[in-house]
Amino acid sequence: MDPTNKPKGPSPHYSLYQREVFKRGGELGLLPSFSVHPEELQDNTKKKLNDRGYFYANSNAGLGWTDRANRESFYRWRIIPRTLVDTNTRDLTTTIFGHRIPAPILFAPVGINKLYSPKGEFIPATIAGELGLPYCLSTAASQSIEDVAAANDKAAEVSNESNSVHSYNDLNGGNAKSPRFFQLYMGHDDDVTLSLLDRAWKSGYDVLMLTTDTWQLGWRPTDINIANYVFYYGGTVGNELGASDPAFMKKFGAELEKDSGKWIDSSVWHGKAHTWDKVQWLMEQWKSISGGRPFVIKGIQNAPDALKAHEIGCAGIVVTNHAGRQVDGAVGSLEILPEIVEAVGDKMTILFDSGIRTGADVFKAIALGAHAVMVGRLYVWGMSYEGEAGCRHVMKSLLADLDILMTVAGYQSLTKDVFRNKDVLKFNPHGIPPPHGDHAKL
Repeated sequence: MDPTNKPKGPSPHYSLYQREVFKRGGELGLLPSFSVHPEELQDNTKKKLNDRGYFYANSNAGLGWTDRANRESFYRWRIIPRTLVDTNTRDLTTTIFGHRIPAPILFAPVGINKLYSPKGEFIPATIAGELGLPYCLSTAASQSIEDVAAANDKAAEVSNESNSVHSYNDLNGGNAKSPRFFQLYMGHDDDVTLSLLDRAWKSGYDVLMLTTDTWQLGWRPTDINIANYVFYYGGTVGNELGASDPAFMKKFGAELEKDSGKWIDSSVWHGKAHTWDKVQWLMEQWKSISGGRPFVIKGIQNAPDALKAHEIGCAGIVVTNHAGRQVDGAVGSLEILPEIVEAVGDKMTILFDSGIRTGADVFKAIALGAHAVMVGRLYVWGMSYEGEAGCRHVMKSLLADLDILMTVAGYQSLTKDVFRNKDVLKFNPHGIPPPHGDHAKL
């Protein structure tokens, strides 16, 4: 690839990362230390992590059929390439909740990141800041709200061609230098809930995302086999966000000292479902704290629920089945996306989650009406290898994959040429994906 005299477009030339990898190999003999092929990336984490880390990242509900349905849904939609299109510059940019970002990719909320690397959530927050992509912090994080925000800002302070695309001119309680959102698992103590919201807003998280599909963890046999619930093992990780919360510690600090599961059992995965009425209360509280910033529901899997979310005033939804980790035998998220887009696609922001592995997956989700996608397992697998370097390599590879796909498939702009355009895809209801591991490998 000729890197000289390349015209400047709305997006960086992420495709040049491919050349960078090739040049390091050819001139210096430096090869990547791990494969970014998604199947190998996943499988080989077993060599890097202990059983608790590996199975927490990779366990699925029941027999894993929902996780499989997610991938099969992508297989059935086929991209229709075009030729002789001027794709010398590509436009991957989009705007999400007032944030102009360089590509429609968000770092999904993933809990207990210290299971994958000692620096925990600092790693994806750092890489998100470097790239200018939104980072979403989980309530089940193993670092405090404030410290993760600081890591995100520190990385964003070093300007580059990717994060310099980001722009934002709306309210932010912490003068954030990079887009970041807060994902809430809502407990049943309102004082603790409001404390978390207040801390998030003051730390620069300007979108609240409520998860509604995980009042408790789904039945995951591979976690059951090793009693994989890190919170019940004294002296381990997982309570950092609760232990740093003044409202929680004032009420329950003494109990937490005696019972390491107090935070997770009462404020995160408590097993006591909320309803739409409580969601409305939460949204009102968030809007009061944030001056009206967006409230999003994560866990929508059907059109009636999407319509209800719009009816009560949600700014957006995340179409997700929690990556197949909650309900076994459920529909694939991409499978249900077109129905949800038909119902609310012109009324609210739709984020897509569950099963994104490649640039082609991003393309397909955008074509079917998602405004942006979220990735979680990909970056977790990357950080499991080499911390920041591994996470960076995986995310830069995903961006390069998407950018190259736009070039060779003949699509210049994601928003103009691909978004909600079913003419760029063809549905094939027949056949099943190749079996796991059926590809060329070293």
